[in-house]
Amino acid sequence: MFIWFMKERLVNKLFSSLRTFGFLFGYLPVSLLKYKKIKEQKNILSTEQYDQLVHNVPKLWASGILKRTKSQFTLEGEEYLPSGPVLFIANHEGNFDIPSLLAYIPKPFGFISKIEVKKLPIISKWMEEMNCVFIDRSNRKSAYKSIEDTATHLQNGHSILIFPEGTRSKGKEIGIFKSGFVRIAKQARVPIVPIAIYGTSKIMEKNNNKICPANVQISILPTYTIESIDQNDTKKIIEDLHTSIARKIEMIRTTSK
Repeated sequence: MFIWFMKERLVNKLFSSLRTFGFLFGYLPVSLLKYKKIKEQKNILSTEQYDQLVHNVPKLWASGILKRTKSQFTLEGEEYLPSGPVLFIANHEGNFDIPSLLAYIPKPFGFISKIEVKKLPIISKWMEEMNCVFIDRSNRKSAYKSIEDTATHLQNGHSILIFPEGTRSKGKEIGIFKSGFVRIAKQARVPIVPIAIYGTSKIMEKNNNKICPANVQISILPTYTIESIDQNDTKKIIEDLHTSIARKIEMIRTTSK
């Protein structure tokens, strides 16, 4: 009886994973028609309007994926979102961070991604319209160029998301923040909006990469203003933002037990 029960659970988890990612690959071909129609309006709309129009599609895709995980999501701190372009930084807990933020952060944004993703059909087209930046981590010139490209996107009025840890924590303690994001914010002269995300690793990474429901909390934290960036050195900025995110996650972890 126990063996049958365990087999049934395994089958259910496998089915959940297939159903979740099947939605993505089933939806992508359909999105091509929308892609062509949206591109036709690029020279008609303002930067803000066009970014919002593009954002609606990946937001729909991300929401569909999250719905199929049967997870619960909570968002707080929307009042901290300033107008205009911002550099979002967030801790990187799991593979579901990007879908979660796309679905729940109301401000359109692009993000930095591995160069390998650029080979994926359709997905890469949307990412380019979202102003995502592709980086080859094995190439130092590519890493330097990604900083320049990200700053340019921000200067052109687009918001960008960065995970300063550079890799997933999989639900463990937040890793050390790399300094590149500070250089980008200083060069682009945009505020930094920190985000604490908790629970995404419980959807996948903590289940041997099988999809399971989880409770996810996304907290937008007070903005680190341009004035604060100007007044502090890189080390202090990293310390302030790392502490802010880490404290919020620890608070969520403690209250969720």
